[in-house]
Amino acid sequence: MDYSKSVIPAHLLGDQSANLVIINPGSANVRIGLAQQDAPFNIPHCIARRTAGANQPPRKNVQDQMLNSQVTTAQHVEREKAYDVIASLLKIPFIDDEVANNSHQRKMGRVDVSSQQNSKDESVFPWTDVFQKSSSPSLAVESSSHMHETSESPNPQEGSSGEKPVKIVSEYKEYICGEEAMRISPTEPYCLRRPIRRGHLNISQHYSMQQVLEDLHAIWDWILIEKLHIPRSKRNTYSALIVVPETFDNREIKELLSIVLRDLRFSSAVVHQEGLAAVFGNGLSTACIVNIGAQVTSIICVEDGVALPHTQMSLRFGGEDVSRCLLWTQRHHQTWPPIRTDALAKPIDLLMLNRLKESYCQIYEGEVEAVGVVHSYEDGMPSGSHKTRLTALNVAPMGLFYPTLLVPDVYPPPPRTWFKDYEDMLEDTWHVDFPRRPDVSEGLYPGISNPLQMWDNYPYMSIQVKKEDNIGLAEAISKSILATGRIDLQRKLFCSMQLIGGVALTPGLISAVEERVLHAIPSNEAIDTVEVLQSRTNPPFVAWRGGALLGVIDYGQEAWIHREDWIRNGIHIASGRKYKDSYYLQAQPMCYINS
Repeated sequence: MDYSKSVIPAHLLGDQSANLVIINPGSANVRIGLAQQDAPFNIPHCIARRTAGANQPPRKNVQDQMLNSQVTTAQHVEREKAYDVIASLLKIPFIDDEVANNSHQRKMGRVDVSSQQNSKDESVFPWTDVFQKSSSPSLAVESSSHMHETSESPNPQEGSSGEKPVKIVSEYKEYICGEEAMRISPTEPYCLRRPIRRGHLNISQHYSMQQVLEDLHAIWDWILIEKLHIPRSKRNTYSALIVVPETFDNREIKELLSIVLRDLRFSSAVVHQEGLAAVFGNGLSTACIVNIGAQVTSIICVEDGVALPHTQMSLRFGGEDVSRCLLWTQRHHQTWPPIRTDALAKPIDLLMLNRLKESYCQIYEGEVEAVGVVHSYEDGMPSGSHKTRLTALNVAPMGLFYPTLLVPDVYPPPPRTWFKDYEDMLEDTWHVDFPRRPDVSEGLYPGISNPLQMWDNYPYMSIQVKKEDNIGLAEAISKSILATGRIDLQRKLFCSMQLIGGVALTPGLISAVEERVLHAIPSNEAIDTVEVLQSRTNPPFVAWRGGALLGVIDYGQEAWIHREDWIRNGIHIASGRKYKDSYYLQAQPMCYINS
C-alpha cells in the first residue's frame, strides 16, 4: 500500500515536528528547515571568508579542488560531435551550418539596455555589502586591518550641546554565507569556499579536511541562527535528521554526525538516505529515484521502502553543467554580448546563468529561441544589462543524455593520493594511532586517548558498489533498473520513475526521459512500457520532505543517536540494531551503546 494512502501527513506533523530540524546537504545547495515547515530554506552551500590584508584583494577568490578549467581540444571536438547528434534529433541546423548562415542576423538581435533601466531590473544580482557598521567616539577609533574606513556623522546641534562627534566604522565581516557569498565582488578581500563538491567533501591539497568541516559547521550554524532563529543555547531541545546523498561514504557520514551532535549541539540525530527519503516524500513505496542535482545525478531503485544498493548509479554532471553549456552554446552561435562571463572564477555569473537556464531552457523539437536580458558583472563596477537573442535553448539540457556536450570534468574528483594521509575519508586506516588534534578538547572523549579509536571496529564495506559511469541519463536509468534482475520488479520500476532535483523542473524533460529510456532498454528485454510519475512535491524539496515524514514516523526509535552517547562512545556494531529502512546506507549497522 502506498504511504500516502496509509498515513495522513497532517496527523503526523504534530507536536514532535516542532523541534525536529531536517538537513539535506547537496554539492551546491543545502536544504534546512523544521519538519513542520511546508518547504525548507534552500541556500547555496558556500562560505566566503575574509582573507588577510583587508586593503589587498585575495590571491584566489575561489578556493577549490579545480585542476583544469580549460576545455581540451579533444573535449571540444567531442562536444561539437554531441551538439550535431542532438541537432539531428531536435531537427535544428548543425552547429557549423547555423553559425555560417545566421551569425550576422544573430548579432543584430542584441540590443544594449541603458544603465538607467538597470535599477528597475529585478533579475539583476546586486553586489554584496561586505561591511558591518558600528559606531564609536571619534577619539576611540583606531585603525585596524579589518576596518575599511571611518566617516563622521556630526549633528548640527552638537556644537551647542557639547557632544563629541561620532565616527561610523565600516568593519569587514569575518565570513559571509549563502547567496551573499556568491555575490561578493572579486575586488573585495574574500575567498569563496564550497565544502562539498560533486557529491563528496571537497578535500584537496588546498582545502584540508579540517577547513572543510569548519566551513560546514559555520554555514549550518549561520542558517540555524539567522533563518530558523534557533540559538546555540536552545539546541539541546532540538533533534536533527540528516538526509545524506547516496554519494557519501561512511566516514563522511560520520563527520556530518559529529558536526551535528558535537559542534552544533543537537540533543539527538539520525541519518536517512536521500533516495529512500524521496520515495516517502512523494508518498510511494517502490520507485526508481532519479535525482538530478546541481553537480551530481544519482539513481537508485527502492522496493517496498528498502533501497537496493546494487542499483545505485552516480553520474558526474548536473544543473550547473547545463548552465555552463548554455553559455558555451550562445558564444558558439555568437549571440552572447561581448562581456567577460566566467562561471568558474566569478560565482555571481553562475547565479545569472542558472537563472537563465531555469527561465529559458526546455526540451522540444525545432528551433527554441527567446529574447532575454544578460547581465555583466565587472570588478567593482555596477552591473550592466544587455538584451540579447538566446538561441538553441533546447540543446544544453539534452546534454543530460549526451554528457560529452557538458564537459563535466571541469571539477574532477580529488586524486586518490589525497586520501592516503591522516585525513583519509575512504580507506580503512582509522586504526592508526595519530596524535590528538590540538583544537579538540579532552573532555569530549572521556576515557578515550585517541578519538579515532571509536571507529576501530567500524568496517569499511568494500562490497558496496558505487558506480560512477560516463554514460547518459537514459542508459544509466535503464542499467540501474535492469540490475534488479527480476522481470516483475523491472516492469514496475520502469513505470515508476521519479525525477527530483532542480533540473527536474525543465519543461519537456519528462517526455524526453520516457522516450530515451524506452530506446535504451536492450531489445532482448521484455519491457515495452516506461513512465515518469508526476511529482506530488516540489522536485527540489522531495527528499527533504520525505526526511521530515521519516523523522516523525520513527521519532524516538532506537536508530536515533543521542549526543552524550555519540561523544562518549561513537558508533559501534551491534547485531540487533540497524537502519531498518535503508539497506543500502553504509551507516546501516551503526548504533550507539550506552556506557
